[in-house]
Amino acid sequence: MFTTRPEIRGRFGAVASTHWIASAVGMGVLERGGNAFDAAIATGFTLQIVEPHLNGPGGEVPIILHRPGHAPEVICGQGPWPMAATPARFAALGLRQVPGTGLLPAVVPGAFDAWMLLLRDYGSWTPAQVLEAAIDYAENGFPVLPRVASSILAARDFFLAEWPSSAEAWLPGGEVPRPRSLLKSPAIAATYRRILAEAEAAGPDRIRQIEAARDAFYRGFVAEAVDHFYRHAALMDSSGRRNPGLLTGEDLARYRARLEPTTRRDYHGYTIHKTGPWGQGPVLLQALAILEGYDLAAMDPAGERFLHTVVEAMKLAYADREVFYGDPDAVEVPLATLLSAEHGAARRALIGETASPDLRPSDLPGAAARMARVLAMAGAEQPVGLGHGEPTFAPLPVEWGDTVHLDVVDRWGNMVSATPSGGWLQSSPAVPGLGFSISTRGQMGWLEPGHPSTVTPGLRPRTTLTPTLVTRQGEGYLALGTPGGDQQDQWTLAVLLRHLHHGLDLQAAIDLPLFTSQHFPQSFYPRALHPNRLLVEERIGLPAITALLKRGHAVRVEPPWSLGRVCAAGRRDGMIVAAATPRLMQAYAVGR
Repeated sequence: MFTTRPEIRGRFGAVASTHWIASAVGMGVLERGGNAFDAAIATGFTLQIVEPHLNGPGGEVPIILHRPGHAPEVICGQGPWPMAATPARFAALGLRQVPGTGLLPAVVPGAFDAWMLLLRDYGSWTPAQVLEAAIDYAENGFPVLPRVASSILAARDFFLAEWPSSAEAWLPGGEVPRPRSLLKSPAIAATYRRILAEAEAAGPDRIRQIEAARDAFYRGFVAEAVDHFYRHAALMDSSGRRNPGLLTGEDLARYRARLEPTTRRDYHGYTIHKTGPWGQGPVLLQALAILEGYDLAAMDPAGERFLHTVVEAMKLAYADREVFYGDPDAVEVPLATLLSAEHGAARRALIGETASPDLRPSDLPGAAARMARVLAMAGAEQPVGLGHGEPTFAPLPVEWGDTVHLDVVDRWGNMVSATPSGGWLQSSPAVPGLGFSISTRGQMGWLEPGHPSTVTPGLRPRTTLTPTLVTRQGEGYLALGTPGGDQQDQWTLAVLLRHLHHGLDLQAAIDLPLFTSQHFPQSFYPRALHPNRLLVEERIGLPAITALLKRGHAVRVEPPWSLGRVCAAGRRDGMIVAAATPRLMQAYAVGR
C-alpha cells in the first residue's frame, strides 16, 4: 500500500521521535558508540528544548527498556504529589477539582532523576555527553515550530499580566518569537551547565558525576529555587484565582526515580509490556484480553467493523481505569483478574452491534459506587483564563500543552520506549533563575476521599503517559508510543493491531486513518466526558462514517491527518526497523 514515507530498515540502529532534531541527536549518539540508553537520554533532553510547548526539564517520564537476555523493566519517572497536597487543603480553597495550570497542581518533577537512573545503570556516557546537544540548542537557538509560536502567542497577554517569569523566558524582547526563527533558552542552558559543573567537581568517575547531578537537582540549587518560588508566590491558575503552591524542597529531596517490573500480557505469540496501574498502560492490555477472541485479521483495518470493535473494547477497559487504577503503593488494583483470559471473555460478551452509551466497569466490589462518584465529579468545574490540561487530539487549541515520544534500538539489541511530558511552557509559571516550568500532573487526582486516584501526599498521580514495548520469545521486537493524553493507548493499540494482524509494516500501520473515543472522563482539568463521541480522520471515508453513525457512535469528523503522533522502532526480519507519523510534519525516524 502507499505510505507517506518508507519504513526505515538497517542493521546498525534507529531512533524515532516526535522531532527531527531530537531523532538526529539520538542517532548521532549511536554513531559515536553510545548505546540505545545513552541515545534515548540525549534525545529526551533535546526534546525538552526543541518542543517546549510539549515537555520540559520540570516534567516527568515513564521509560520501558529491554536488554538482550533480561526481562524488560520500567523506570518510573513520575513524581508524587507534595506532602502538603490533600483534599482538605484544596477544599479549604473552595475547589472541587485540582486546577489544570498554575502552582497548585505541581508535583515533583521526575524526568531528570529518571534519565540519570537510566544513565547510571544502563548507559555508558557521562552527564556532560548526554546533555551536550540540549545545552547547545538552548544556548545557540533552535528553530521555532509554528505550534511553539502559536502557544506563546496565545499565552502572551496572560504571561505579561500574571506570570512575569514566563514572559521573561518565552517573550524575548517582549515579543512572540516568529515561526521558524531561532529561539534561545539561556536560563535552561545555564541551569544545566551549573548542574554539570557540580557533577564534574565530584571527580572523573562517571557514577559519582551522575549522583552529584542528581543531588544538584533534587537537593541542591534547583530544589532551593523551586522551594523559594513555590513558598512565596501566589499566581493565577485555571480556577480564576491567585493561589500559592504546595511543592517544597523537602518534596524534591525525598524523591528517587525507581526501577519496576513491567505489567505484561501475552497476545498471539507476543508479550506486550506496559507500566503499572499508576499509569493508564494496563488499559491496552485489558483491551487485548477482550479483543483476542475476535478474528481481527478478517476485518478491514480501516473499516467500520474494526473501528467499532476496538472502540467498544477500549471503552470497557477505560471504564475500569476510572474506578480501579491508582498508585499500587497504596491501592490494591485487581490486575490479575482484569487481565485474565476468563475476565476478557466475560467483558467481550458485553460488546454488541451498537455503541453502548454507558460506562461499564467490571463487576467487582466497589466498582459501581466509584463510577457513580466519578460521573458526579467529572466536569464539575469550568476552566477560566489560560489553560486546560494536556490535549487529547489534534488540531489543538494553541494554549494546551502535550507530550513527546521516543523509541531507540541499537545494534546490540537494546531497546527503549519513553514518553516524556509535563512542565510545558503553558502549564505553570517558569521558576525564576531556572527558566523552566514544573509539571502540573497533580490535576489528574480527584478530591473525593476513598477513590484510588484521590490526591494523596507522597503518592503518584495516575498518569496518562504510556510507552509500549513488545517482546517475542523473550527477545526485543518493538518499541512504540505517542503523545495524546487519554488517547495514547487508543492510537498505539490501533497501530499495533494493524501491524500484528494485517501484516502492515510500521509506516503503513501508522499512516492508516486513526480514531479515538472520548466516551469516558478525560484525565485533565476540567475532566469532561462525551458519551459515545468518536473522533475519526476524514480519510476513513463516508461509507465507514455512515455505518458508525448507524451503530450509534456520535461521530465527529476530524481533518485527514490530524489524530495521533505514533513513533516506533524495533527488530524484524533480521533487521532494525523504524517509522514515525507524518502528522504535524515534525516527527521522524532515522536509522541505517
